[in-house]
Amino acid sequence: MGSLPKGMLAVVVREIGSYEITRVPVAVPRSDEVLIQVRVTGLCRTDLKIIEAGHRDLVLPRIPGEEVVGVIREKGAGVSNFQIGQMVYVYPGLWCGVCPACQADSENLCREMRIMGFHRDGGFAEFVTAPARSLIPIPAGLPPEEAVFAEPLSCCLNALEQAGPLAGKTVGIWGAGPAGTLLSRAAAAKGARPLSVEPDDRRRERIGGCWPAPEALFDLAIVAVGSEAAYREAWSHLAPRGLLVIFSGLSPTAAVQTLDLNRIHYLEQKIAGAYGCCYRHGEEALRLLAEGSLAVNDLISHRLPLSDLERGLEIVKNKKGLKVLLYPQTTGPEASPDEA
Repeated sequence: MGSLPKGMLAVVVREIGSYEITRVPVAVPRSDEVLIQVRVTGLCRTDLKIIEAGHRDLVLPRIPGEEVVGVIREKGAGVSNFQIGQMVYVYPGLWCGVCPACQADSENLCREMRIMGFHRDGGFAEFVTAPARSLIPIPAGLPPEEAVFAEPLSCCLNALEQAGPLAGKTVGIWGAGPAGTLLSRAAAAKGARPLSVEPDDRRRERIGGCWPAPEALFDLAIVAVGSEAAYREAWSHLAPRGLLVIFSGLSPTAAVQTLDLNRIHYLEQKIAGAYGCCYRHGEEALRLLAEGSLAVNDLISHRLPLSDLERGLEIVKNKKGLKVLLYPQTTGPEASPDEA
């Protein structure tokens, strides 16, 4: 390991409902992997769900964290296209590359997909190993704090992709948290006319969202909040030949709404799911961020050291801010939280 430490600080989930912040060994990268010193990692509602309720794809014990930007500190013998000291974003998936989904450029649907923070350890640690083929170089001049938005933005780009060309289309987005706001800004960057629908007064004031008029109809409706009421509302505002995108999942105990098949038939409406993202979405996300086509700095409400994860989870759970960033390498006041 050279001058690198043998142990590191990490968040470890051993059983659903709890976690510990402890020291664990620093992994040695395999031949096709690199060891990344984590510069910044994003905290999202999925991380909260993993810790509190578990997840379909979660394998325990696990270090969470799927939004990671860092610096390569070691690389395996088979890695030649990246250099020590290079800043990279980690696309969180590892796909098989040969199944029908992978061959169709839909590796997010690969049955052999292994996701960082779910099937393998993630970025809530000082160091993380990652396959070299999952890395994307950070464009010159793009700060790590902005580059780390590539993962949630990639998921938004996948959702928007379901609708095809967006220029001139009206888009209703239910939810104005970090994902909903990214969806709105990405839709605008692609020439659409988005409207954010947000019941929470604090978030509505931040982004200028509002309730649609009763007669308002959208070509594309995306629900970015796990709410049955939001899905019902979005469905009621879908235009003829409109598309409803299921972006946020619901609790397994949520009541399944009966679809009005006649409405779909007579209005030629469509429903599409959107789960995760592909490697190419990460490349597009970083390009948009580097070009300045999509602002994200104003979405950062809190910057916390990894040791303050409990506060971060409370902020996310109670919607007291927007984007919470964690800094595994920092324990000092330079990573003190901003006020929401």
